[in-house]
Amino acid sequence: MMALQSFFERPFSERWRGLRIPLGAVSAALLVGLLLLAIGSDRISRPLFDLWQRAAPQDFSQTPVRIVWIDDASIASIGPWPWPRYVMARLTETIARAKPRVIGFDILFPEADRNSPESFASLYPELPRQTAQAIRALQPMDAVFGDVIARSPVVLARAGIDAPPPKDPPPLAIEAQFSAALPSGVASWGQALTNIAQLDDVALGHGLINGEADSDGVIRRVPLVARAGRVAMPGFALELVRVAQNASTVKVGVVRGELRSIALSANRLPVSADGTAHIPMGHWPVAATVSAADLLDGTRAPETLRDKIIIIGLSGAGTADVITTPLGSAVYGSVVQASAVDAILRQSLRVRPVWAVWVETIVAALLVGLVLLMGARFRGRSALLLAFAIPVVVLCLSALAFIRFGLLIDAAGPLLVGTAAMVMLTLLQFVRARRNLFEQRLLSAQAAGELSAAREIQLGMLPQRATLAAFDVSVDVDALIEPARSIGGDFYDAIRIDAHRVCFLIGDVTGKGVPAALFMALSKALTKSVLLRDASDLGAAVTRLNDEIARDNSEDMFVTMLFGLLDTRSGQLSLCNAGHENPYRINTTGAVSLIAIDGGPPLAVMPGFVYEAEEIKLAYGESIVIVSDGITEAQSPSGDFFGHDRMIAVLTDWQANSALSGASNALLNEVRAFEGGEEATDDLTVLLFRYMGHAEKSGVISQ
Repeated sequence: MMALQSFFERPFSERWRGLRIPLGAVSAALLVGLLLLAIGSDRISRPLFDLWQRAAPQDFSQTPVRIVWIDDASIASIGPWPWPRYVMARLTETIARAKPRVIGFDILFPEADRNSPESFASLYPELPRQTAQAIRALQPMDAVFGDVIARSPVVLARAGIDAPPPKDPPPLAIEAQFSAALPSGVASWGQALTNIAQLDDVALGHGLINGEADSDGVIRRVPLVARAGRVAMPGFALELVRVAQNASTVKVGVVRGELRSIALSANRLPVSADGTAHIPMGHWPVAATVSAADLLDGTRAPETLRDKIIIIGLSGAGTADVITTPLGSAVYGSVVQASAVDAILRQSLRVRPVWAVWVETIVAALLVGLVLLMGARFRGRSALLLAFAIPVVVLCLSALAFIRFGLLIDAAGPLLVGTAAMVMLTLLQFVRARRNLFEQRLLSAQAAGELSAAREIQLGMLPQRATLAAFDVSVDVDALIEPARSIGGDFYDAIRIDAHRVCFLIGDVTGKGVPAALFMALSKALTKSVLLRDASDLGAAVTRLNDEIARDNSEDMFVTMLFGLLDTRSGQLSLCNAGHENPYRINTTGAVSLIAIDGGPPLAVMPGFVYEAEEIKLAYGESIVIVSDGITEAQSPSGDFFGHDRMIAVLTDWQANSALSGASNALLNEVRAFEGGEEATDDLTVLLFRYMGHAEKSGVISQ
């Protein structure tokens, strides 16, 4: 404790020299921590990459991928989803006749056909027996659909689900062969939701359609490879490309136990360690979509799908898989899969290279160095130009890497670190400036002598506005003091007497300078002491205070004071005036009246004088305004006094139900405007309080 006291007793310049090393160490530690947080944090980089994605959306006008929508028109034409397997077989067969490269169903068929012949015959028991037998003898539509799938280049979807893997999982048909086992960091699901065996077993390929959203709910990636039920599987988009290219093996690139790439034939694709890849997004062209209804009724010739990669997806109301991407909050899931297929074919997947974190760290370090250089060598316009140009250059390089080369190089993290360095440097320079300012003020205070020091002490003794605002829930209180050029004797105070009584007072000591300030401090301290000892009778307390202040008053100084003792339970207000300006009362309608109080002489003028208090009762919402003569006796350049009439006019214009600070500020502004820019000759002091009703009645317990 003594060491701490000794530290603060030392001159500020010595304290600053002792703090420079600790502050520098703290700043460095903060920068390092922020660097570790910012560099490579996708939470910080996501908004930036989304911005680049929106600024340069992928152009799909030449894509070889087509989406066949089971849309609103198709549902209106065929019937509600799910469609009978016979219709799905017709749709598949129609598309297959166009000889596409592959047909992918972005739809799962985990249940048997609800419209099978057996189900139909059972639904109508009144059918003749021979008719029912004939219907039951029909080939099941799942088998018909399976036969069409077996004759067509079809890839079916599967979905990984979060469930414990079964002890004896059923065998899954996996057509894609992996060159090596997938490492442990690859995304895994306990089980795979598959199609019924009649369809799943005859398909040419199978792929996972899972597309996990980031923590902000936005889809930016799709899995290229993953595990489901302990079995390695390709993602849906990758499987479509594999079948389209007639490739059998997915080559797995592992570096130091971490997945880095996969390859189909000669095409090497970058991939994240969890098996996902960022895909370029864009607005899918209408020309690359077909309505299933148009194919089934012959409106659209299936030949337009020749040699294309086909994805069949849902977009009809109530059936669509709607997700959020960087480009919008209502994007169909099949569009994301189609975008992924296009990106795999173009080899335009977005990738965050392993060396990205090193580049971002170096950029962050360079930015910190530039900030330090700017702080040391550049000032004014040059510093502002550099502060603007450097972030622009870094952002442009990040955008170029993303748009031109498909690289996810983060600029947000380094810029955040650079900004933090600039803020820290600014704070250190501010501390240094404050040190210099403090030393200058210290010299000025020493040169000016006791006047400035006494004024600071005097103002520090008064409760501030924030303190008054929280003084009592039953009373709104505001006060304002505007010092004149020299030390004065104005003061105010708010004193809690007990749980239900509060006292407000304002005073004005005669004279100026240090004697007035000392007499003000003495008067304020004695006032609080006397009132806290016994304020049951306000008049008697003021009488005792008069005698206390008059004792040993060798300089024959005196002080005018006005006291208001408020009972917050009833609104009863005792007023006692010792030679001060009379208070003003503002009722709830805004009407202003001057309260005339007989009172007595200023304190310390007549020892032994008996003061008496006068009683009024405040209604809820009524306000009392007490001012010093610095307001009423303020003079205009022509010599006129501000007076009571102007005072009442200002208070009348103020809205009685608005904040008290509005009245205080309005008085200050009107007085200063009245003075016409001339230097004030006296302190200006205002104390206002408004009765808000007893706290316990309004459900608030007084503290």
